[in-house]
Amino acid sequence: MQNDTDTRLRRLRGPVQPKRHNARTIAALTSNPGCARRGVCDAAGVDKDALAARVGFPVRAGQSQFAITRGNAFEAQVKADGCAELLTLLREVLNLEITEVGYTNLDEVGGNDSQDLRHAHSRATLLAAAAGRDDAGTLFDHPLLRMEVAGNGVYLEPDLIAFQYAGIFHVIEIKSFAVIDGQADGGKVASAAIQSAVYVHALRRLLGSDDAVSSDIVLVCPKDFSNKPCATKVDVRKQLIVLKHQLNRLAGIDTLLDALPPAVSLNLAKDDADRPVRTPAELVEALGCIPARYSPECLASCELAFFCRDEAAGETAVLGKSVREELGGVDTVAAALGLAAGSLLPSDEQAEITALLRATARIYGESATTAATSVGSAPLLAQAAA
Repeated sequence: MQNDTDTRLRRLRGPVQPKRHNARTIAALTSNPGCARRGVCDAAGVDKDALAARVGFPVRAGQSQFAITRGNAFEAQVKADGCAELLTLLREVLNLEITEVGYTNLDEVGGNDSQDLRHAHSRATLLAAAAGRDDAGTLFDHPLLRMEVAGNGVYLEPDLIAFQYAGIFHVIEIKSFAVIDGQADGGKVASAAIQSAVYVHALRRLLGSDDAVSSDIVLVCPKDFSNKPCATKVDVRKQLIVLKHQLNRLAGIDTLLDALPPAVSLNLAKDDADRPVRTPAELVEALGCIPARYSPECLASCELAFFCRDEAAGETAVLGKSVREELGGVDTVAAALGLAAGSLLPSDEQAEITALLRATARIYGESATTAATSVGSAPLLAQAAA
């Protein structure tokens, strides 16, 4: 079945290199588990950025090259000299007494960067460390992890270090956003916590034990306006609970593929004349065959969000998840307004929500009338006062 699934995903993606999963894509996928379009695209490794541009809705912003360069430079600084600076931070934040660590770079195996080989080597190395072997090392850079997402095995290429001491592993996440006067941007910290929770979950699956990996990750960032690193522990237990719940909710990829027409294709390849083999109209038609579940939150996490927003124009989904859920069964704004005004007769299933809509409309109308009366009376009151 897995070979058949892989074949179907390759056919859907076309003869192009797959876009690899990472912690950000998995975190975004689990934040909207009902979106079959994202589930299929991510499982097939479709380049959603390129796809969005091809259908006329390019991503309008992204991480700047300056930010990427700064992040890479900061990471290199923290890891320099066998992670000497990082070890100093770990002694402080984890209250360690050790003076030396065994550093192991798992970025490749003897010059071979095959994912299967790297994962097998990472697994063997980390299991040896968990078993307490003296020669297994303590600090592990870029271990390649693997986890199941919607029934499909995906590799994670984490930009992290796993630190093992006294039989417990800690995920260390290095970010380049600053901590100023002890405070960091709440949204960036939350994003880092969600991504780190993905790594913790994957590492626990690799080691076969939740107890082997701490739910306290170590977040390393620049301090104030310098490049001097500082570290703090972040508890990601809440993020782990949400992540596992959402992973369980994701439909199996085979179920999603079975619901699609056999010929549907998101092939972004070009022919020998450097022309796209599929036109934008064909790609739009293919996307239309894969159900989406748009909400405004998608704009911050999915490259196809602007396309899906345009597609969902007039639907209650564009007003947010809470509105869509409260209006359950009323899919369009026009239908909601018609039910509220009484120009549309409700079905039996819509009776309760119709009563709510009409009560809301009445209260809003009364509030608007009161406000207009108050504004209209203002000149008279002013004259009386004079």
